[in-house]
Amino acid sequence: MNGIFIIDKPAGITSHDVVSRVRRILKTKRVGHTGTLDPVATGVMVILIGQATRLAQFLDKDEKEYEAIVRFGFETNTGDGTGRPRSNVQSPKSITVDDVRGVLDDFRGEIKQTPPMYSAKKVDGKKLYEHARKGETIERKAVNVRISELEVIDGSFSENVGSGISDLGLRVGCSAGTYIRTLAEDIGRKVGVGAHLAELRRTRAGKFSIEQSLTLEQLEQVEDPPTVLVAMESAVSHLPSIVLNDDRAVKTRNGLSTRIDDPQFDDDDAVQMVDQSGHLIAIGVYDEAEKAIRPKVVLV
Repeated sequence: MNGIFIIDKPAGITSHDVVSRVRRILKTKRVGHTGTLDPVATGVMVILIGQATRLAQFLDKDEKEYEAIVRFGFETNTGDGTGRPRSNVQSPKSITVDDVRGVLDDFRGEIKQTPPMYSAKKVDGKKLYEHARKGETIERKAVNVRISELEVIDGSFSENVGSGISDLGLRVGCSAGTYIRTLAEDIGRKVGVGAHLAELRRTRAGKFSIEQSLTLEQLEQVEDPPTVLVAMESAVSHLPSIVLNDDRAVKTRNGLSTRIDDPQFDDDDAVQMVDQSGHLIAIGVYDEAEKAIRPKVVLV
């Protein structure tokens, strides 16, 4: 079985747990994914089955889309609702939704983010959250991310009566590697009220949306799982392609490069290499010096 399932991850389990469940359901070991979700988060996980696991390196940079609930009133040590408050409750009554909308332009486009201490990003071979759990804070370099979409989902705060805090929904379209927890904190600081991420749902990963997803329970009920697999070709349809004749298809399967007389690719571009029937044979890399595409991942 080779292909892709789009799973709607529930809250309260890790991405590793999702992969383990899919392995048990399908009775197969070759299962991977294209990007983790925090245990408290829900939504789209792109699960790769069989040979599709070899395509992960071409999918993990896909843009993501989220629906987030930002809680204004205080920050936490983790940046989300699982952490301890690290600032006193600051009444958000002094700010309006328009105040929040007014600062969103500062976060659209290319911005820099400092990875949170409670994250799986590695520094010197060790995950940041491993330091954080020991009470350690280490220096982190800011990274470039891109926010393509950032808007208020509805037009009003949802107030937690008597608590001094208010929630606001945001829709975020962003590059892979963007920390929505950090974005929530930074927006709060910009409007002058502590904030953290209360809820997060991934609604899209690359071309795959929540509407295409199955819950783990639904997957368990599927009598013939291959019938609901997304084809590998669909997963990499965002990449440029080249159609091979039968002779070149055989040579590609044997790992041989294919010269291109009129190249339409840039150096190091990933390229789909498909046969006359449109079946994906390999993902190649264009070598400008050689004017050729070298197979990088060959699929049987």
